[in-house]
Amino acid sequence: MKRHNDQKIGEALKDMLNKYRLKSKFNQTKVKSLWESLMGPSISRYTTDIVIRRNKLFVTLSSSPLKQELSIGKEKIKNIINEELGEEVITEVVIL
Repeated sequence: MKRHNDQKIGEALKDMLNKYRLKSKFNQTKVKSLWESLMGPSISRYTTDIVIRRNKLFVTLSSSPLKQELSIGKEKIKNIINEELGEEVITEVVIL
């Protein structure tokens, strides 16, 4: 017997994240946890901070040569992260 307000758990969680405005923090936490597996241990080792503000991903690195290399591949990084999250969360990547 189905009730009129039955929802799948995934839908209920999405609704809750949107209602309480927690979606941006959830996405930021998820990107931080996925960063090493997506980018590899060598890049992760030089990453000092990851922040998402207004759909922009700010990545702070401690290696200047790596900053230059990742600056070239910003579009690819954006696509990899958005694909992993399953939606268009990141519109721009800023390497600091």
